[in-house]
Amino acid sequence: MSFPFTAFAPVAMVVGVLAVAGWVFITWLRIKHGYPLDGAWGQAVYPKNDDAAMERIKLLSQENAQLRAELGSIKDRLANVERIVTDSSHMLDREIESLRGQRN
Repeated sequence: MSFPFTAFAPVAMVVGVLAVAGWVFITWLRIKHGYPLDGAWGQAVYPKNDDAAMERIKLLSQENAQLRAELGSIKDRLANVERIVTDSSHMLDREIESLRGQRN
């Protein structure tokens, strides 16, 4: 005696359709009430943009700009130190003497 798969197929289809419809309904409710949507790993797909988050982004952007400026000045200073270390000593003596002459 064989199991009638033709009787099982409509039930499986109805369960599948109900599952998809339930997921769509739950997602609609979350959107309607302002809850963030979740991705596959639980992270927020569309997080809320509140004023506190925007202020944090603004402060972090300002700090990033300051750090980039400081890094640029450090790179310039490092280039000067490298030039001094790698230059021959007679070139360094001439530059120091020319700077002393400009000051007097």
